[in-house]
Amino acid sequence: MIDEISADEARRIALWSQGLLGPRLPDVGTMLEHLGAVQLDTISVLARSHELVAYARMGAIPRKTIEQAYWSGSTAFEYWSHAACILPINEWPWFAFRRRHYEKRGVRWHDVSRKQLDVIVKRLRTEGPLTTRDIGGAKTSSDWWDWSESKVAIEFLLDTGVVVCARREGWRRVYDLAEDVVPKSLLYDASEDECLRRLTELGGHSVGVGTLGDIADIHRLKVGDVRAHIADTDLVEVNVTGWSEPAWASPEALEWLSTSSRAKSRTTLLSPFDSLIWHRGRMERLFGMFHRIEAYTPAAKRVHGYFAMPVLHGGQLVSRVDPARENLGKGRQSLVAKTVTMELDARGTVPAAAIEGTARALREAATWVGAERIDIETVRPASAKAPLRASLRG
Repeated sequence: MIDEISADEARRIALWSQGLLGPRLPDVGTMLEHLGAVQLDTISVLARSHELVAYARMGAIPRKTIEQAYWSGSTAFEYWSHAACILPINEWPWFAFRRRHYEKRGVRWHDVSRKQLDVIVKRLRTEGPLTTRDIGGAKTSSDWWDWSESKVAIEFLLDTGVVVCARREGWRRVYDLAEDVVPKSLLYDASEDECLRRLTELGGHSVGVGTLGDIADIHRLKVGDVRAHIADTDLVEVNVTGWSEPAWASPEALEWLSTSSRAKSRTTLLSPFDSLIWHRGRMERLFGMFHRIEAYTPAAKRVHGYFAMPVLHGGQLVSRVDPARENLGKGRQSLVAKTVTMELDARGTVPAAAIEGTARALREAATWVGAERIDIETVRPASAKAPLRASLRG
């Protein structure tokens, strides 16, 4: 029998499954296991996206604590999932199909020197972990795509699973041989079907409830592969009111829904690369907010700002904040909300709860990054600026 759940229940399941509704996750390691993948990105405004993901779920924990948890060298690794992601080390076997794909393709964006591959492997065996600086640098010119031969080689070895990155120094990858880092019990080549079935199941648990496309998006699988393997998982087919496609839910999410209707959500700024909202179609379906990252849009054409972060409050997305940090001198700084865009209710007005939630999210973010004050620039609609400033003072 197929269960029927409402769109509101689907939204709450999504929040719970992503660690944003109910009790806070206890630590970063547990969070990573819970989510299954945390996306990496080079943009850093308040902080880098992988730090923001942990902050959104656990509050103003020290950034050093977050970094140390990710880059311990034994519990997680980087690989191509939804994009470049941090993944729990126990997921290593399920990406064997992707590693084989890269090996069969034989090239990266650049041709790969087989001689250089041998050189890199030999150096790792004799010298231990290496960075791109250790192997002569990542680029041969100032152009970002003009990689050195050694950089191409070591990244190809990463793609094919000979090499693993389980640690960073600053933002610099530390490369090591997979055989020296990945537990021996995980060093086996899972079959294509094993990989696709398990990643389908993991994707379903990550979203809580989702369509085939939602589930496929977590680890960037083909929808057809998810469709072919979903019957062999523990996911339960459900109908979600108002959704045009069938959906599947994790058993634990359905059990939670029946017992935890009063759980409260976090109030927080969300990275646009957060796994709750990285699928823009799903984000709009769940929360009614269409969003895109405008960092790649010419400044004059931006609507919500360079790195606009949706604000979660009361289980809804109530606004967007484009943040920045301004140096005030003598080690002091302010958090600047360059553009705040409030969501309107059905009457075309800004709910008081949206004002209060946005102010609360800004206050906590300022505490986290050590900003001693919050400055507000543009607010849309303009009539919300004074109430927001008053709520910040309160």
